[in-house]
Amino acid sequence: MDSRGAPARLRDTPSWLLNSVAVVAQRLVTEGLGAQGARRYHYSLLAALEEFGPASQADLGRRGGVDRSDVVATVNELSERGFVQRAPDPGDRRRNVVTLTEAGAAHLRHLADVLAGAQDALLAPLAGGEREELVRMLTKVLEHHS
Repeated sequence: MDSRGAPARLRDTPSWLLNSVAVVAQRLVTEGLGAQGARRYHYSLLAALEEFGPASQADLGRRGGVDRSDVVATVNELSERGFVQRAPDPGDRRRNVVTLTEAGAAHLRHLADVLAGAQDALLAPLAGGEREELVRMLTKVLEHHS
């Protein structure tokens, strides 16, 4: 994205800068994961399962930041590839519990490497300390508004 043609009034605003960088970040992540036959939702749900353990589809969607309408399709895709298992919840047969498989954990590790490459490409102009500071500041802003 070439920002030089944008008016200075825009280029000087943090909100415009954040949005512009987010567009680049989304493109890099989408391209990196897409080359592996994956999407951000795949990574999000696998990461949530790894960190929090088996979960209902509703909880998994909340934890992974995946819209409810997309959770079932995403779990179906991951299940077809052997990355998760879905079974009725013994405590409530009306809902399913999703569990990460060993193949899913291995796939998540691979996608984490791909995602790290996208982060490196995004933050290429920044030194290590600058990257850490950027993450710290963005986290602070996000936590303030959460």
